[in-house]
Amino acid sequence: MLVLFETSVGYAIFKVLNEKKLQEVDSLWKEFETPEKANKIVKLKHFEKFQDTAEALAAFTALMEGKINKQLKKVLKKIVKEAHEPLAVADAKLGGVIKEKLNLSCIHSPVVNELMRGIRSQMDGLIPGVEPREMAAMCLGLAHSLSRYRLKFSADKVDTMIVQAISLLDDLDKELNNYIMRCREWYGWHFPELGKIISDNLTYCKCLQKVGDRRNYASAQLSELLPEEVEAEVKAAAEISMGTEVSEEDICNILHLCTQVIEISEYRTQLYEYLQNRMMAIAPNVTVMVGELVGARLIAHAGSLLNLAKHAASTVQILGAEKALFRALKSRRDTPKYGLIYHASLVGQTSPKHKGKISRMLAAKTVLAIRYDAFGEDSSSAMGVENRAKLEARLRAIEDRGIRKISGTGKALAKAEKYEHKSEVKTYDPSGDSTLPTCSKKRKIEQVDQEDEIIEKKAKKAKVKIKVEVEEQEEEEEGVLVVEEQETSVKKKKKKDKKKHIKEEPLSEEEPCTSTAVLSPEKKKKKKKKKGNED
Repeated sequence: MLVLFETSVGYAIFKVLNEKKLQEVDSLWKEFETPEKANKIVKLKHFEKFQDTAEALAAFTALMEGKINKQLKKVLKKIVKEAHEPLAVADAKLGGVIKEKLNLSCIHSPVVNELMRGIRSQMDGLIPGVEPREMAAMCLGLAHSLSRYRLKFSADKVDTMIVQAISLLDDLDKELNNYIMRCREWYGWHFPELGKIISDNLTYCKCLQKVGDRRNYASAQLSELLPEEVEAEVKAAAEISMGTEVSEEDICNILHLCTQVIEISEYRTQLYEYLQNRMMAIAPNVTVMVGELVGARLIAHAGSLLNLAKHAASTVQILGAEKALFRALKSRRDTPKYGLIYHASLVGQTSPKHKGKISRMLAAKTVLAIRYDAFGEDSSSAMGVENRAKLEARLRAIEDRGIRKISGTGKALAKAEKYEHKSEVKTYDPSGDSTLPTCSKKRKIEQVDQEDEIIEKKAKKAKVKIKVEVEEQEEEEEGVLVVEEQETSVKKKKKKDKKKHIKEEPLSEEEPCTSTAVLSPEKKKKKKKKKGNED
């Protein structure tokens, strides 16, 4: 019987010398206590050594998946088929594959497991030509490689490169803007009209690098860079330019700056292509959903693809708008609806009133794509394409028809009011903190003059009122005196009349005298009333 034994160094095939001792399973370990005893039980027949760790990893991954490696297939055909003996294997699944493909009888039992355990304990003595140090190094390397494979670790899945690439791309954009602005301002002193005619920055720098001084534009050929109409306009403007004359040294320095701008622009395009390829390799579904730039910025903001996969959809939606979020929470106002995801193409082509809704839906689908890319074994972008098609259909439905009623007629639009969160904000009034007067002590001269005029006007009005009141009182007093004089004169006349009547009438007639005396005060009252009415 032959035994197939796999090691980190290579395949070993042993021949069992004494099969009778294998029948005693419980006492089989005693036969492998020393290398001398082990050599009496089994003997090495063939050893196929691995060339490097990569070959060993390929062989062991095939064994774990129940497959036969090419190297193992050659060994089995060469050694086992010629021997015409059964083969003992440690894995029953592998034995079934060998029997199916190579038509070899394989054995797997508890006796074989005990035999494998004994061979492993005396492996250094049973396999000559392999040093223990080399065996330990190969074992450690294979263990690390196998762990990476089991964790589905791949060099293509390293998202650190994406974080660095997107950060460098943003830095290059800032530097390019600064350089181009400096170049336009610097050359604008010599030829200011060129900046208004040519709006593209890269074309501007290439024209400047090719021509240099504005006096050379008349004889320069710019047909490769500019259309004919623009070229004619540039040449005409160069002849009547209002710019100042500059030296050759100044032109040389400006041309060096233009060269830097062109080189950085070319490197930026190359870096952008590299970022696109890396994003399609690491996160293809995220790239389809939000684009490579937005996806790379989300990964860079979270730190890694795995960290981003741990975030909820609501967090991914406002990722990048942390300052606005905490400011809104602090002041009790409406929180932001989108962050970095606002720059995605789906949100950009939406009307302003639907941007919040589409960003929420896009964030939910993007989180699914992120988790699929981070933890899934499949590297295709089919799931991202399908979800993007659903979002585009939903976007068209919202833009075209709006929200429809669930019940009632299907054609009628829903009359739903837009929800707006109204938060009551109480502002602090700082006027109560200080007891000092709000106005300044030193008043202006104009204010003082205005106040004096107002005081004088008020005094004049008061004097006029007092005069009017005095005149009214004098008139009333004069009227009272006239009434009193009239009353006194009337009284005197009445007294005279009374005296005359008394003398004429006899003393015997007392009754009529009493009657006249009784009636006289009533007459007086009537007369007084008449006088009062006349007055």
